[in-house]
Amino acid sequence: MTQFYPPDYAATGQLIEELAQHLRQIGLKVHIFTGQPGYAFDTALAPPRETQNQIQIRRSQTSRLWPQRIRGRAINGIFFTLRTALHLLNPRHKLDVLLITTEPPYLNVLGYLASRIRGIPCICLTYDLYPDVAVALQVLSPQHWLTRFWALLNRHIWKEAHALIVLSATMRDRIVTHCPQVAAKIAVIHSWSDPSFIQPRAKTQNWFAQKHKLDRTFTVLYSGNMGRCHDMQTILHAVKALRQDPIQFVFIGSGAKYPSFQAAVLEARLTNCLFLPYQDKQTLPYSLTACDVALVSIAKGMEGLVVPSKLYGSLAAGRPIAAVCESHSYLREVLNNAQCGQAFENGDSEGLAQFLRYLCQNPHHAAAMGRNGSQYLQSYFTPQQIATLYSHVIYQCVTAHQQKRPVNCAQTIPQPGPLPEHLLTSIELPEP
Repeated sequence: MTQFYPPDYAATGQLIEELAQHLRQIGLKVHIFTGQPGYAFDTALAPPRETQNQIQIRRSQTSRLWPQRIRGRAINGIFFTLRTALHLLNPRHKLDVLLITTEPPYLNVLGYLASRIRGIPCICLTYDLYPDVAVALQVLSPQHWLTRFWALLNRHIWKEAHALIVLSATMRDRIVTHCPQVAAKIAVIHSWSDPSFIQPRAKTQNWFAQKHKLDRTFTVLYSGNMGRCHDMQTILHAVKALRQDPIQFVFIGSGAKYPSFQAAVLEARLTNCLFLPYQDKQTLPYSLTACDVALVSIAKGMEGLVVPSKLYGSLAAGRPIAAVCESHSYLREVLNNAQCGQAFENGDSEGLAQFLRYLCQNPHHAAAMGRNGSQYLQSYFTPQQIATLYSHVIYQCVTAHQQKRPVNCAQTIPQPGPLPEHLLTSIELPEP
């Protein structure tokens, strides 16, 4: 159950599509219930029913009110949840297990009710942690009645769910802080990217880079959502600091912070920025490799509440990564284990600018980091590997439900470690 699914551009929907396909290859029978495109407004409405690669897809009509505003997204999510309830509680639909995403966040409530009414196990897949995100964005105060009620409801749902899947260790820690009793049922399973689809590619052999003249200069890429949970201010100041350097910045995508970011670039008369719209999925192997280094950011206070999926595409593309995040971010562990880039504190635009300048002046080090990142993804984050971990959790839940015993995911899902020495290209990184 997920609000977003292709042909929508939303990264969560595209990940769910790949996960469903690989679970089907493992042997699971997969049904998708989703909505109509909410991000891809230039896309015609998708068929209400279709079958793709033996995966049955059912799409409900979805409200598309103000999708870039928090209030609009909340209303759209409520309408989708109500339509999902009508579908899910229909006894004609035979189900063995539910995988409920937090897109929208109210679906967990529906998953809990359906599990109790229909007697089937429910797995909560947490992309964003609410109401914590709303509190961090100052949409709700910590003491607001809705915040307290939502947190209480979450704890009850987590206790009743058969398993929780989160995308990072810091997200697991956030949940355990709220509800220590569920620690054993939490599985940390990262996102992924398909290295057979997105592969390292030289800019000289890349039509996208050549079309936008990115093969002629050192290029820094930010690809994806520029939302409220991303630190665009640190990136903006780094762009200003590098305005006289032979470095081109490319921003692909949109989001709540996109208009103000673009306006700030125009106001400062920065000529080192190129803005492009979201690209179709078939263009990603070229757009993600049309750069020399990739940017990833999480706004201060958002660590463990959201997880940027753009990291994994950049790893697959074989590009070094510059991450803007807090000191305890999971991104730092990934970059350190893979030796594929460097992380910087929120606000450290000077350090970020120095690192980008260093990579521009030392292309052999940038290439080595990119190779390490590509190897790391192939070692731990391919869709086949991740789907296998999901299948372990699914089978554990079904078996435990039949045997009426609790699930212990924490000890059965392995976590990625350092890149094996024989795959690692050693690099002496500059001091931050």
